[in-house]
Amino acid sequence: MRVSVKADYAVRAMLELAPGSKEEPIKVEQIAEAQDIPNRFLINILDELRQHSLVASMRGGEEGYWLARPADTITLAQIIRAVEGPLATVRGDRPEALVYSGPAEALQRVWLALRTNLRDVLEKVTVADVVDDKVPPQILALADRPREPT
Repeated sequence: MRVSVKADYAVRAMLELAPGSKEEPIKVEQIAEAQDIPNRFLINILDELRQHSLVASMRGGEEGYWLARPADTITLAQIIRAVEGPLATVRGDRPEALVYSGPAEALQRVWLALRTNLRDVLEKVTVADVVDDKVPPQILALADRPREPT
């Protein structure tokens, strides 16, 4: 799986917004500078996150953004889905919609397993987990496994 620039920026923007609030919204420029994200791209990402009720915004003198829900209720999976759609697709199709024949017949189950593993990680980690450096131990254990040679 490849995490797109857009998904990476969206997650990082949400992490920057975690300490903010409606009373102290965070300006786009602050997020962009802190995470080295181009302003225009960030504005589009924040708009998509707002459409999915992950962030809220205010215009005018106190212009800025904040998380629409508590950080411990927003998973990385929700953020990625908001800006990219489903976590795992094959050629743009959901794995359960694929039909293979012959020697490739079992491949659909491999793609389903891949999606399940992505969910097992991304749906268990919240914005608060990352901000507070409290990523669940089972996720850290996966990160600490020795890497296989490529």
